[in-house]
Amino acid sequence: MKYAFAQRTRNFQSSAVRDILKVIDQGNIISFAGGLPDDDLFPLEAVEEAYKRVFESGKHSLQYGLTEGFILLREAIAERMAQRKNIRMDTQNILLTTGSQQAIDLFARIMLNPGDIILTENPTYLAALQVFQSYEAQVIPVESDAFGMLPEDLEKKMKTHLPKFVYVVPTFSNPSGKVWSLERREHLLHLAKKYNVIIFEDDPYGEIQFDEAANYTPIAALDNGETVLYTSTFSKTVVPALRTGWVMGPYQIIRMMAQAKQAADLHSSSIDQQALYYLLRDFDLNGHIAVLRAVYKERMHAMLNQLQRLDLPGLEYVVPQGGMFFWVSLHEKINTKSLLPKAIEKGVAYVPGSPFYVEEPKHNTFRLNYTHSVPEKIEFGMSQLVSVLEEAYEAITTDKALTEI
Repeated sequence: MKYAFAQRTRNFQSSAVRDILKVIDQGNIISFAGGLPDDDLFPLEAVEEAYKRVFESGKHSLQYGLTEGFILLREAIAERMAQRKNIRMDTQNILLTTGSQQAIDLFARIMLNPGDIILTENPTYLAALQVFQSYEAQVIPVESDAFGMLPEDLEKKMKTHLPKFVYVVPTFSNPSGKVWSLERREHLLHLAKKYNVIIFEDDPYGEIQFDEAANYTPIAALDNGETVLYTSTFSKTVVPALRTGWVMGPYQIIRMMAQAKQAADLHSSSIDQQALYYLLRDFDLNGHIAVLRAVYKERMHAMLNQLQRLDLPGLEYVVPQGGMFFWVSLHEKINTKSLLPKAIEKGVAYVPGSPFYVEEPKHNTFRLNYTHSVPEKIEFGMSQLVSVLEEAYEAITTDKALTEI
């Protein structure tokens, strides 16, 4: 039977990361592919205790909840964001979502008409591109460097294209791991106000910073509450299975997103939201995050040590200041997608970089995750990956030598 799907489904694409995870989950593979926190670091007892307190609170805890989300959790998030991020908003400006991924989807749903333009970095978060493409938007990349979007190109494209919004992950971005400078953040906000463009700031990794004294000011903290939507999640700091994120910003936008959420799912799991409230109230989440930072920093250095031993032409990477990823570039003749099956044969996996690009993908790039493996596994997995890379380099060197004969 032929099924008459909506035309927009032509823009649906499977996630390259999810497709790779399906393959490697079937065997004994050391995976540097997914952006996964470490299961062994989950605060299991604290989560169990939080759910126990939900059930002790009575039968009403199992009833339908507000679309906007459990009010006590929204209040706790508002207080936490004010203390740790200097983002100050009332609870009416906060919407709880099924992970921050739903926040991206709801925002795109209320903002985008087919053909509308979005500005973003190149490369950028793969799952956000999936959302934008599913709503038939046109995504245009802005030239960037290690400090963020280049101001001249950003203003030129704002002026020329009049985008609906700018999507950015300015702190420990996925996939590149870069951190925008304060000057670039301020300049983006300045231009957004000048050209009446909304900024959607995605910050899932901001709490995982390796220098506790460093100050990575969110763009939302520089705003007066009119221009920036800020979203984050508990998936990286508590557990992913709770699927609880939030978005905060201008009331008119949050209200419209709440109406879209009513149509999508009425509300996200209220029992999970209540458990998170008790966890935030009774558990030392800041202390737990300090442990995550220390452990993940050690693992990042374990991977860095292996990368530093490589002496390969064209090898480039930035040492992460936080987050979960290394972004690696190789010689331009190396195709990391073609190389992946050989890596899997060696028992190690990564994510090829090309799916993260809006346009002109660089096939010689790939992303490595260091948070889900202990240092010993990282060292062994990287040794296997190094052998694959060295063989690939030997092959292109041989090809060059043959060409020159």
